[in-house]
Parts: sequence; structure tokens; C-alpha cells
Amino acid sequence: MNPPGVLLDTGPLVALLSRRDSQHARAKEMFAACTPPLRTCEAVIAEACFLLRMVSPEGPAEVIALGRRDVYQIAMPLAGHYVEVEALLRKYRKQGVSLADACLIRCAELHQEPRVLTFDSDFRVYRWARHKAFRIL
Repeated sequence: MNPPGVLLDTGPLVALLSRRDSQHARAKEMFAACTPPLRTCEAVIAEACFLLRMVSPEGPAEVIALGRRDVYQIAMPLAGHYVEVEALLRKYRKQGVSLADACLIRCAELHQEPRVLTFDSDFRVYRWARHKAFRIL
């Protein structure tokens, strides 16, 4: 069991809430192995709401309900971190880094947290605090 604080990316969140997602069973196992609350950012929540809206009109509300139930917490608002996030977007532009990924990298730096719940293989390339590798769960 992973203690609280694991970083949460969009893919597992969407897969958890969409039974039609090919990764649904895997996402359930991943969440079960983590003690809430997971840490995430507003950009991840916005991406998940957008993607789940295409699956079901109830999708965005289900994303927010998980936050209300303390499954995740917004651990880094973008405000106050523009300079650092902009630098990450520039650094990883060739990888096609998303705003959500850049914010999660910054969140790792703020909370000294290398563990990330993701399906995104780019987290094998990304580094937090300049040189530290992520531990993908």
C-alpha cells in the first residue's frame, strides 16, 4: 500500500471512472494500492472532466465528487508557479508536454514526491528537481 501523496495524472482518473475504458480494471487496482488523498493539479482535473464529458454527461460531476470525497486534493494551484511551469513547458516541448504534466512535475518538486499514478510513458523522461526520476506506479 502506497502512503498518501502519490501524484495523480489524467489517464488513470479517466479510466477509473469509465467502465468502457480498456484500462479500467488496471486503474481500479492502481487506486486500490494507494492511500488517499492523491495529489494532483487543476489541469489534470480539467483534462479528466473534458475527456469524461465525451463518455457521459455525468462524467465531470463524477470527477469532482472524487475530490469532495478526498480521493484527491489539488496540491498545487497554477497561480504562483507560472515561471516554473513555463520553464518546464519549454524544457519538454519536444516531448509534447501538456500543461497537466508540467504542473505535476512542479507538484513533485514542491512536495518532494516521486511517485506518480500515470499511463503516460513520458514520465520516464521527465525529471523533477532537474535530475530526479519519477517512480511510475
